[in-house]
Formats: sequence, structure tokens, C-alpha cells
Amino acid sequence: MDAGATPLGRRALLGVAAALAMALASLCGISAARADFRVCNATQNLVGVAIGYRAQAGWVTEGWWHIEGSSCKTLIEGELSSRFYYLYAEDAERGGRWDGPITMCVAEKEFKISGVNDCVPRGFQRAGFQEYDTGEQASWMVQLTDEPAPDGTASAGTGTP
Repeated sequence: MDAGATPLGRRALLGVAAALAMALASLCGISAARADFRVCNATQNLVGVAIGYRAQAGWVTEGWWHIEGSSCKTLIEGELSSRFYYLYAEDAERGGRWDGPITMCVAEKEFKISGVNDCVPRGFQRAGFQEYDTGEQASWMVQLTDEPAPDGTASAGTGTP
């Protein structure tokens, strides 16, 4: 009688088969899909990042996430609920920035601000955010690079679903 014929033997074979399937998936780079908004810092410097988005209650900006050089951080966990997101980032060491034409509010220290109007009278600073159209994807990633934009400022890399 072989080991596969007994209930215990079948369970052992199923366990081995499951372990082999998991090992194969791991070798092939298959992993559980994860939905979120991530920012990757492809520079060698520390970067501070702020994000803006439309929530049910209106516009919100949040920051600062500190992202070390050559690393990534998740700014929004879970499936994205908006199509458009807005990003502003500053190089903490060299003073460069990744910005855009959309004005929103930021603060000196960690913040979550409701509304994008009257920043200065409310005690905040104004910053220009870059818009990212996620095309209603469940997740999105933006890569910050050292490559300068045509106007001389640093530019954000492409966002990818």
C-alpha cells in the first residue's frame, strides 16, 4: 500500500503540493494584489510629501510623509476612491521640489487640512500640487526622480496603475 492511499498520506501529499505551489508563486513574483496610492523616491535624498484629494466632505490635503532615498511609502491604504489625486513634494536636503499648477494648503508640521481656499488667512501656506489622473484604477504609484523639468524644477515621474 502506498502513502497516498491512506487519508493521512493524502493530507501529507496535499500539504506538500500546497507548499510547492506557494514556493513556485513566490519564485515567479506572484503576490496578492494590493490597492493603494504609493510614492517612490528614486533620489538619494530625504523627501517630504503631501497629498490632496476630494473626500465626501470636500477637499483635503495631508502631509508630511518622509520618504528616504531609494524607498517607497504608502500614502493612502486600500482601494482608491477618487479619480484625481494631487501631489507636492520637497527635497529636504537640496531644497528642490516636485510641484504643479493646482494650489492647495500645506503646513509646516504634520497636517490634515479641510478645504483648499484661503490658506494664508487660515494660518497655512499655499503650495502648487501636480494632478494625477488615476483613470479610476484601484491603485497608483508615483516615482519621484532627480531629472529636472523643462522649467528647471524637479519633476515627478510617471504614475502607473
